Amino acid sequence: MKKFVAIYLGTPETFEKSGWNALTPAARKEKEAAGMKAWMDWGTAHQGAILNTGSPLGKTKRVSARGFTDTKNALTGYVIVQAESHEAAAKLFLNHPHFTIFPGEAVEIMECLPLPGQ
Repeated sequence: MKKFVAIYLGTPETFEKSGWNALTPAARKEKEAAGMKAWMDWGTAHQGAILNTGSPLGKTKRVSARGFTDTKNALTGYVIVQAESHEAAAKLFLNHPHFTIFPGEAVEIMECLPLPGQ
């Protein structure tokens, strides 16, 4: 089995288009609860493929030869899964609650390659 990191992506524009800002507090709480249930159900359905449940991601610092600065990107969370192929890993995320219920934009899946020489 190969190992893959899946990165959850979301942008302010996607959030704005989702209509979440227009929800009443009660409607938002209800939608969040439904989304979390769907996410947990997704995790249960794919528990054999999930190696590390990952977590949401917070604010970003960028480090370069000039030091470090605050920056922004579209990364919102990650999970590590295993699958027979890249396509099989991608199929795990079809219709994922990140973008079917929550205002997430997409999930990008990348194979975790072995370090050279190991």
